[in-house]
Amino acid sequence: MEFQEYLHTLRVWDVELPQFDPEAAPDEPVALFQEWLMHAGRAGQAEPHTMSLATVDADGLPDVRTVMLHGADAGGFWFGSHSSSAKGRQLAACPAGALGFYWPAVGRQVRVRGAVRPSGADAGQADLHARSTGALAAALVGRQSEVLGSLDELAAASERAWARAEVAPDAPVPSWTLYALDPVEVEFFQGDARRRHVRLRYRREGAGWVRELLWP
Repeated sequence: MEFQEYLHTLRVWDVELPQFDPEAAPDEPVALFQEWLMHAGRAGQAEPHTMSLATVDADGLPDVRTVMLHGADAGGFWFGSHSSSAKGRQLAACPAGALGFYWPAVGRQVRVRGAVRPSGADAGQADLHARSTGALAAALVGRQSEVLGSLDELAAASERAWARAEVAPDAPVPSWTLYALDPVEVEFFQGDARRRHVRLRYRREGAGWVRELLWP
């Protein structure tokens, strides 16, 4: 009961929430998403580019994890991973996914659904080598989602990978892949202290987008 009682003490959005006028929203969702992410970061939200990525495994069970957004433009919402990882294998078998962003500093969420496609090898390597030495070292370790024998084994592999990343910043990692989620639905949620939340959904229709409000 202590845990349940603790949950009841928690509050959300103890800040002044921004206003959102859906009538003034742009005709397509990417411009609004870029605006909201930058607004969240400037309002003090830590790591606004972190997102939940949901996929489906071979048994039809959903799987979710937190990853970093590498870009959002007309080509889609971009993220990177090893093609040999659990999510890489799941996306190869069922190339669809969903993204979730939550920015409690401003009481906003964004949900994205659509097909996922891998980019070419050159784009994947360019994405990796544009990132930090630590990111390259982690990629060089590889074996993501495999069973680990011990933390000592990880430490040794990590030390070797860091050493290589520092002397060879262009070291290739063939399994590293840049993925793009091509959205068919993007929902923007603005929280309201009186629970009159504003939900605006963009739904792809042909070459354009339909905008519609949703009940909270």
